[in-house]
Amino acid sequence: MATWRRQTAKFVAGIAVTIVVFTLLYDYGMTAFDNRPRTLLESLQVVVETFTTTGYGSDAGWNSRVMTLFVIVMDLTGVVLIFLALPALAFPLLEEELSTTVPTSTDLTDHVVVCGFSERAETLIEELESRGVDTVIAEPDRDTALERYEDGYTVVHASPDTVDGLLATNIVEARAVVADISDEIDTSIVLTAKELAADVRVVTVAEELDHARYHELAGADEVLSPRTLLGESLARKVTTAVSTDLDEPVELGENFDIVELSVRRGSQLIGSSLAESRLREETGVNVIGLWFDGEFQSPPDPTATITSGTIMLVSGRDDQIEMLRERTRTDVRRHESGKTLVVGYGGVGEAICRMLTEAGHEHTTVDKRDIEGVDVVGDGTEVETLRRAGIEEARTVVLAIADDAVAEFATLVCRDLAPDVEIIVRAQQRESVKKLYRAGADYALSLASISGRMTAGTVLDEEVLSMTTQVDIVRTEAPKLVGLTLAEASVRAETGCTVVAVKREGEDDPMTDVGPDYRVRRGDQLVIAGTDEDVNRFNERFGNS
Repeated sequence: MATWRRQTAKFVAGIAVTIVVFTLLYDYGMTAFDNRPRTLLESLQVVVETFTTTGYGSDAGWNSRVMTLFVIVMDLTGVVLIFLALPALAFPLLEEELSTTVPTSTDLTDHVVVCGFSERAETLIEELESRGVDTVIAEPDRDTALERYEDGYTVVHASPDTVDGLLATNIVEARAVVADISDEIDTSIVLTAKELAADVRVVTVAEELDHARYHELAGADEVLSPRTLLGESLARKVTTAVSTDLDEPVELGENFDIVELSVRRGSQLIGSSLAESRLREETGVNVIGLWFDGEFQSPPDPTATITSGTIMLVSGRDDQIEMLRERTRTDVRRHESGKTLVVGYGGVGEAICRMLTEAGHEHTTVDKRDIEGVDVVGDGTEVETLRRAGIEEARTVVLAIADDAVAEFATLVCRDLAPDVEIIVRAQQRESVKKLYRAGADYALSLASISGRMTAGTVLDEEVLSMTTQVDIVRTEAPKLVGLTLAEASVRAETGCTVVAVKREGEDDPMTDVGPDYRVRRGDQLVIAGTDEDVNRFNERFGNS
């Protein structure tokens, strides 16, 4: 609006100058060429009538050719000014009046201030709102703020790194502030927030692991590094004989875990259904659910065919899980370490390479930048670059590419060049995971999911048991379930979540044999497993919200 006012002032000044010039010229011409002298006021009247196309009054019909041509020029000038006035003045004013007004302040209390909006912020807001926590987005760009506001989010059009901007979010009465824009802006937000409300909890997300120290020096209460966590998680998925514990378990109690296992290419399970595999009878594990090409199925269909890339979420004792782990691995080249190709050497790729190096696992890095740590410089989507890096001899390819569209294309190229290679992919957005599976990925995990879980768990001081699995595993209370059995409440049917274990008040170890007849008591902490959306539904249906 300020820009429009400046443009309007310039335009009006230009029109005023034009009218004065034409008035003086008309007054002179009527005396010199038409022999009909006029006062300046009468000349001004004629010029205004001409420019506004309202007529000429008694002056119509001029005696001289010069004045006739002058009036023609004045007519055309008036028409031009009218056409210029519409886009310069009328249209912006009309658009401003008809457009939605974005709030510039909020009176929310006990809320979370989210600075900036991204895929990670979207996941965080969903997590928080499913638990009944209000959020407000501080967005400095008006068009972006308007778009988010029209999408149904609570938005304040304000700069989160300024005093006025954070005061507009009612930071003094906020529960927490989450800064996830850039390392430079995040530290500025921390400094401003602590100046205004020293007791408010400020959580930041570090773009670069080396910059986390500066977030802490600025005064951040928690500094998260989801890129590092994602890189470490993807590194654990690499199939190698160097480590026997590739799939990180979630420990629920002594000698009882939940683990996510990927069915590798060449596994003896491929081609059989869950019922035919007799996993429960032969290993004793409980199969909570199965991922098929990015779709989570819980409870799993006993007739569903297990394929390469199927991800199993199972619970059981360590020895039972180890028996199943052996069956999910490939029978071919089991004792060969193989080589891993890491495409993309940003924050995630660097974390992957660091873990592989610590494990003594041979790997080759590919990146467009010629920097330290990169073995092959080139585009990871080009056939020649991948061949130079040795994709045809590699056992696993990890695509740590920040752009999801590029990662999807790279997946197609890798699968075409090496049909049997295992492809593990980092995704930016949750929505891209399914597309990556369709493109040929064996395993994909999104940064937005990890970041959302990490930040929500930190803000709410909630115990999220799994940050890096395809399925969200959390320990939570369910007040609305007290007095009901799991069957009576239709927990799985209503929410899609599975209650894996229960930790009762006063007891050290959780109960892991939880059936549909289990009746929830006050103080029970339930360990539930499901997709992010399933867990959100569980919290909305049975939580405190």
